[in-house]
Amino acid sequence: MVPDGAKDGYWNLEGVAAELSDIRHAWRAAQWHHAEHGTEGFPSRGDLAKILQALSGALYPLRLGPEWVRPHNEDAFVAETLQTVLSRLYGQLRLELLYALPGSVREVIDARAGEIIAAFAQSLPALRRTLDTDVAAAFRGDAAARSVDEVLICYPSLSAIIHHRIAHRLHQLGAPLVARIISEVAHGHTGIDIHPGASIGERFFIDHGTGVVIGETAVIGKDVRLYQGVTLGAPALALRDEPAPRPSPPRHPIVEDDVVIYAGTTIFGRVTVGRGSVIGGNLWITQDVPAGSSIVQRAPA
Repeated sequence: MVPDGAKDGYWNLEGVAAELSDIRHAWRAAQWHHAEHGTEGFPSRGDLAKILQALSGALYPLRLGPEWVRPHNEDAFVAETLQTVLSRLYGQLRLELLYALPGSVREVIDARAGEIIAAFAQSLPALRRTLDTDVAAAFRGDAAARSVDEVLICYPSLSAIIHHRIAHRLHQLGAPLVARIISEVAHGHTGIDIHPGASIGERFFIDHGTGVVIGETAVIGKDVRLYQGVTLGAPALALRDEPAPRPSPPRHPIVEDDVVIYAGTTIFGRVTVGRGSVIGGNLWITQDVPAGSSIVQRAPA
């Protein structure tokens, strides 16, 4: 049955499709020449989400892997999972490189993707050791946590940190687009927005976490704890006047070791929060904070 109002050409969808085609061609031909290089395909957010789920299971097989994994078969599960998931990640990296380097020889693309995967695979043991420190920091830092297992299974901040440490390594290795997609998968799931370029030390803990934003050039030391709604941000850069990528100067905060930043606080620009400082909630900080400081809102008179 044809819907009412649709008898005359089904809402003129041919005309709508033709106009959308004209708009796409105009967009690609404009001054900014928004070249859509991913004509061979494009890194897939859905596929990368599945890859990260599988990688998380390979890192923590008894807690984040399938329910059938047990101590007697976890080694075999990890080996098989890594073989499969790294092959799938290789495919996503090829798509990024095809997008970023249009016209490159396929053999060059394949070799570069293989180099990234090989280096990333060798990073996984060190990545697991660092994540163990994050899990332990969450357990020690939250009196409500009954076990490290609860932290791994239930805490959105741990999911965000796992995604970030994987994304950061891929960002370092030359896959910034895949890394950014991974960070946005975590952002969508947890409400925690960490740019893959941000550098974060061991024993990092985000309590609750919703609304935390950590910018691209932020540097965070060891034993740092953030609460929900904390922003490590930067002033907006001038609007682009050309389509080419531009340098990304250091513009986000440096947070040294053993710092606690409470809920709702924004630290803005390339300022340094000195070691051992405690920053209270709902503050706006745009100047360096000396080591050992304690900054809170002044109570009303």
